[in-house]
Amino acid sequence: MSLVQIQENPRWKKLLGYVGPGILVSVGYLDPGNLETDLQAGADHKYELLWIVLVGLTFAFIIQCCSARLGVATGKHLAEHCKAEYPSPVKYCLWILAEMAVIAADIPQVLGTAFALNILFRIPMWSGVLLAGLNTLLLLGMQRYGIRKLEGAIGMLVMVVGGCFFAVMIKARPSAKEMVTGMFVPKLNGKGATTDAIALLGALIMPHNLFLHSALVISRKFPHSSDGINSASKFFFIESGLSLVVAFLINVVVMSVSASVCSNPNISVDSKGHCKNITLESAAFLFKNDLGKWSAKLYAISLLASGQSSTVAGTYAGQYIMQGFLDLKMELWLRNLITRCIAIGPSLVACIIGGPHGAGRLIIIASMILAFELPLVLVPLLRFTSSEAKMGQHKNPFLLSLVSWLLGSCSIGINMYFLSITLIGRITGNKMTKTGSILTGVIALPIMVIYVSLLTYMTLKRENSATSSHNLGISPVSTDGTGAEKGLESSSNQRTDDIETDDIIHA
Repeated sequence: MSLVQIQENPRWKKLLGYVGPGILVSVGYLDPGNLETDLQAGADHKYELLWIVLVGLTFAFIIQCCSARLGVATGKHLAEHCKAEYPSPVKYCLWILAEMAVIAADIPQVLGTAFALNILFRIPMWSGVLLAGLNTLLLLGMQRYGIRKLEGAIGMLVMVVGGCFFAVMIKARPSAKEMVTGMFVPKLNGKGATTDAIALLGALIMPHNLFLHSALVISRKFPHSSDGINSASKFFFIESGLSLVVAFLINVVVMSVSASVCSNPNISVDSKGHCKNITLESAAFLFKNDLGKWSAKLYAISLLASGQSSTVAGTYAGQYIMQGFLDLKMELWLRNLITRCIAIGPSLVACIIGGPHGAGRLIIIASMILAFELPLVLVPLLRFTSSEAKMGQHKNPFLLSLVSWLLGSCSIGINMYFLSITLIGRITGNKMTKTGSILTGVIALPIMVIYVSLLTYMTLKRENSATSSHNLGISPVSTDGTGAEKGLESSSNQRTDDIETDDIIHA
């Protein structure tokens, strides 16, 4: 990884040097799966669930800051800490589940790109699925020109997503008063609102983003003194906040457009049918019928930009996960090719056999896998950032730890509830045969028992003395200036030993 040299003066250039990691992380909150969930929530409940987006992204901001702080303070990212902390069986289990989460997140991105190509160029879905991997490799090729160029390209794609939906919003003309009320007045009055709110929260937070953010911040070269870490944490706090505010506004716009279109009293019968079950494909027909052909094209462009940008972030996350857990490094293009090949398999089958409906069901399954993985990433992150042995004087303050654990517990409970009702609904529903329901229950029960046991173990496990700050290359940070500076400087030296001088890029 190339290091970006931070320029101390003027301050705006210093802040600009830290801009980048938050942008890459923010695209995880704008991927095609999130867009589909936003569209359906707006169609079903108008503006009522906008406050859920606000709460979800506020929590996301807190945990992303914790992730960034872990990387800044220790010089090591979350996957590396997990490898050092847990025994081999747990470590490999966490690695496999993390890789599954990256692949699950890649499925909506593949399908979103395929839908976009189909809407724009009439390319068949199965061909779009195959093309989805190749065009991302071109974007990843920009890394040869430095991480800053790639961060800039992703930032442009985020602006494309936002710009397209803002243009569609101007045509849709949602009620500003109802938007503000929906954001700041919590309500769950509509039919199925509670279930949809849970699904919306589950879709917002991507587990691989927590691995990614703690790794990306290491790409900045700053003094690893106590003051240097505090300064870097502050600037990453600002940068993450700005990036997630943009992501929040785009999510609000997407939901509001859907709410405005589907609540229009003059809506056509065909559009009403699309509103009841919005998919990434049917949304294009909805916009075309009610807002004009150009609205559907803008939607497709935003979907394409969303799929491509979130894929790059997912590829980086997968690389850091593999490197952290296994000490195995792989070229990003090869990593993307492997991940895409695995994700393309089920996507291609779903498109050929089930068509757009089958692709939509596959996105739901991918969301369940992400909900399954999130608690297993969240618990280690909160424990590590609250640990004095790992973080020294930079550990989370008591109030932040309390709020983080409370919100984390709520998130874990919500995800467990979402998984349970979805699984029970499938077992007891009429869509499965009696034999299939019994078989699903027999397989699911031991998996859930193991899952809960693993989660309990990770929550209650005493910290391994072998993973103290000494073994992580960081001396304990004492409260006096000298001790802290020496200890933390050793982390910086260890992290930059393998980086050539010409790999340092001036921001």
